[in-house]
Amino acid sequence: MSQNDSPTALDLPMVDPLPEDTQKYFDVCQDKLGMVPNVLRAYAFDIDKLNAFTAMYNDLMLAGSGLSKLEREMIAVVVSSINKCYYCLTAHGAAVRALSGDPKLGEMLVMNYRVAPLDARQRAMLDFAAKMTTESAAIEEPDRQTLRDAGFSDRDIWDIAAVAGFFNMTNRIASATDMRPNVEYHSQAR
Repeated sequence: MSQNDSPTALDLPMVDPLPEDTQKYFDVCQDKLGMVPNVLRAYAFDIDKLNAFTAMYNDLMLAGSGLSKLEREMIAVVVSSINKCYYCLTAHGAAVRALSGDPKLGEMLVMNYRVAPLDARQRAMLDFAAKMTTESAAIEEPDRQTLRDAGFSDRDIWDIAAVAGFFNMTNRIASATDMRPNVEYHSQAR
């Protein structure tokens, strides 16, 4: 991170002062997480972009779904592992550790999800997210049918694809801007 504590390598300072709603959101983050995630600080140079990012993130990661919060975080980590996104591996690896209560699982997913003790449902989900990341144009009906056979509904398949797609996009932005994770993530749930 640069000497001015910028969350990225770009000179894009946060709006100052932050709008009241944004400041409240940052205060909630500080209270609940003990920090404001650097990804939010990075987007805060443009409040419309920040709001679009948080709306999509909150919908995909927190709204109702046939996927658990842990499963969505697992997808985030596997996609980020393939893309070698330092920010997301650190932040979402910490989330997997916390949600699963298993630091070893978090590390396995960060390094190579194929060595993790996954059930058939999780394996099918992560194989699909991995294929979407490395060769999305090669996905065909048998790939979707594999997910159905593992117990996923068509809505769940949409959610798997949406989460994987979102993290493929955010990984690229984080890598391109040298976004750095908050140091607090490194010691969480270990």
